Amino acid sequence: MGDRGNGGAAPRGGGRGAGGRPGGGSGGRGQGAGGSGERRGAAGNGRKQGASGGQGRGRGRGPSRPVYDEARNTAYDLLRAVDERDAYANLLMPVLLRERGLSGRDAGLATELAYGTLRGLGTYDEIIAACSDRAPEDLDPPLLDVVRLGAHQLLKTRIPPHAAVGTTVDLARLRVGVGPSKYANAVLRKVATRSLEQWIPIVAPDPADDPIGHLAVAHSHPRWIVTALRDAVGGDFEETAALLAADNERPRVTLVARPGRASAEELLASGAQPAEFSRYAAYLPEGDPGTIPAVAESRAAVQDEASQLVALALTRVPLTGGDTRWLDMCAGPGGKAGLLDALATHGDTAAPAGISSPESPESPESPEASDRPVSFPGGARLLAAELQHHRARLVWQTTRKAGVVTADGTVPAWRPGAFDRVMVDAPCTGLGALRRRPESRWRRDPRSLPELGGLQRALLRSALDAARPGGVVAYVTCSPHLAETVTVVGDLLRDRDDTEVLDARAYLPEVEGLGDGPYAQFWPHRHGTDAMFLALIRRR
Repeated sequence: MGDRGNGGAAPRGGGRGAGGRPGGGSGGRGQGAGGSGERRGAAGNGRKQGASGGQGRGRGRGPSRPVYDEARNTAYDLLRAVDERDAYANLLMPVLLRERGLSGRDAGLATELAYGTLRGLGTYDEIIAACSDRAPEDLDPPLLDVVRLGAHQLLKTRIPPHAAVGTTVDLARLRVGVGPSKYANAVLRKVATRSLEQWIPIVAPDPADDPIGHLAVAHSHPRWIVTALRDAVGGDFEETAALLAADNERPRVTLVARPGRASAEELLASGAQPAEFSRYAAYLPEGDPGTIPAVAESRAAVQDEASQLVALALTRVPLTGGDTRWLDMCAGPGGKAGLLDALATHGDTAAPAGISSPESPESPESPEASDRPVSFPGGARLLAAELQHHRARLVWQTTRKAGVVTADGTVPAWRPGAFDRVMVDAPCTGLGALRRRPESRWRRDPRSLPELGGLQRALLRSALDAARPGGVVAYVTCSPHLAETVTVVGDLLRDRDDTEVLDARAYLPEVEGLGDGPYAQFWPHRHGTDAMFLALIRRR
């Protein structure tokens, strides 16, 4: 089996397997990515000749002219752009859909095929290898992507097998040639002989002998990521499997109503559904968020619920003394900054039960109430700092009242102790958002962890120095990897006697299952959110 499915990094130009890097290759017409596709069973229609059902293939009359299917060609072009140019799928797909005029079922089909193939290619490569006398890494990359698209349709959608094979063979004839299309046809016919559930015991390692390898193949994740996630959930293999399965689901679209500018009720009136945790959130079951007036006017935005909640938690820590100066140290592209800016200006206007106002009898000045969450009344100003100029411009476009500066958080442009509240959303591997970025699991490399860890420690150190005595720092990563979360915080605080770690769970009373404390860890399989980590640290 080699390294496929067991965490080895495959060379560029070859198969990725469950743990390789994106392969190199040529071809691909456009650049595109993103969008929300229909889940299992999107039967979409090609714009030109309705190829998704296989019509027009001239059954019984020998080889016919291949049918051009816009949705499948768009999915193929996305795979090639990701492979050849390291494109970001979630950024590029909307471009392709607009350029090609795809909407509705066709847009859903193109997105599902591309995203589903990217998420599942580790598993699909193992199955392709079992159905061929040529290893996936030995195939021409454009042909391999065509076969992967066909495998996804056969194994993870309700598209009829004859249509999945027929349209994929047509795609191969049009994009990679007649000879390769014959290979694709032969392999896919073998793939179609079993369901995904029947293939897994054949191609994955025995779970009794190699449980990590089995999960890597069964759930299409690199081996090192499976190991990291197992460690993060405490070694429970059943929960690890549930987490990996959640990574392979299409995430729901969550909106945030920025306080003082929009409300969740306004989003619900626009067709959204009530959210489970954040009072400012709403779920959008379908459609383009940009068509909602509040989103179009930047009074609301798309933002994961965990991202909203970690920002809210920072504002709920009671402070003695002043509370008017806030800092977002790594603000780009502006999601948390946009919410913090609104909270700083207008206050927490929709605090849930269990969170008192600062004017309540149990004020933060009383020792017995000093750690109880409070709703911020407003009247602060946010400074948003971002290292990269183009990302700083995005922050400026997202915020209303905040000051925005292009600055390196590790070389601060502000005096020590200048801020009451500090957010440091540190750069990380992004392992908590794999479901949103379907190709990212194949691009991440564990060798980047030491460098990232050094940067994370430097940023947290700078954030603590920026907070005044009595102020509070939120350290946040969109990764549950222990080397980026508890290890970073523990290593840095071990040598400081001017800090106190707060129980972050106390400031998120609306959410259960955040771990044993004092940190808070969100999970896709528990909360339906990204796997966001939060540590709250008070400067003494």
